[in-house]
Amino acid sequence: MPEFLWLALLGGLGVALVAGPLGTFVVWRRMAYFGDTLAHSALMGVALGFLFKVNLNLAVMLCCVLLAVILVFLQKQHWVATDTLLGIMAHSTLSIGLVTVALLDSIRIDLMEYLFGDLLALAPTDLLWVWGGGGLILLLLWRLWNPLLAITINEELARVEGVRVGQVRLALMLMIAVVIAIAMKLVGILLITSLLIIPAAAARRLARTPEQMALFASVLGMLAVSGGILASWHLDTPAGPSVVVCALLLFLFLYSLPSRRV
Repeated sequence: MPEFLWLALLGGLGVALVAGPLGTFVVWRRMAYFGDTLAHSALMGVALGFLFKVNLNLAVMLCCVLLAVILVFLQKQHWVATDTLLGIMAHSTLSIGLVTVALLDSIRIDLMEYLFGDLLALAPTDLLWVWGGGGLILLLLWRLWNPLLAITINEELARVEGVRVGQVRLALMLMIAVVIAIAMKLVGILLITSLLIIPAAAARRLARTPEQMALFASVLGMLAVSGGILASWHLDTPAGPSVVVCALLLFLFLYSLPSRRV
């Protein structure tokens, strides 16, 4: 295999490994639209990174984390409904990013690379962000697994039991923001959330416990990444969308099986 395929495979597997368990909470808590909002803000982070000449991965991560904190604050104010707030922030940040990119006359930016990803163009330094950030997220998930489950089942009961609901919810949103930032170059801004949702939704068909669902989600995500890279290499298709298509095929296959066989 060429070196760039190995880099793509290692990067994709790293993202799938951490997106699996985190995606289960996105599915359980119905936070798909929240993930889309953070993903759209990633383009604004790219534009600001070029504008201020800072590392793009760091700029995207800071932008996503900042937006997550702002969303938590605005949700507490109850000015508008949560879905309305997410819609406003998603399209506003995406538009701000596109306008800023258009104003950068001295810099040529390939928007397709950021919108749909370029998995086959990963550099060794990108793997440091993927595996370093992914390892941190997995460690935090391990430490916060029980509190996260508690607030997912019943926030009021979790609060009575002494769980700091607000802090745990904020930690979950920040972890989603970090994963979106490190996965942006792999599957693109418009497809990031699918890597969180589809494997987790497919894993629900196989799992009997929350831990099993998290594990199966990671495994299915890795299979989708491997299949997407293989399809991209042999069929000359875009790598990021190919990964999503493979994840969709796994989802359809599992849900097409009779319940007694699963």
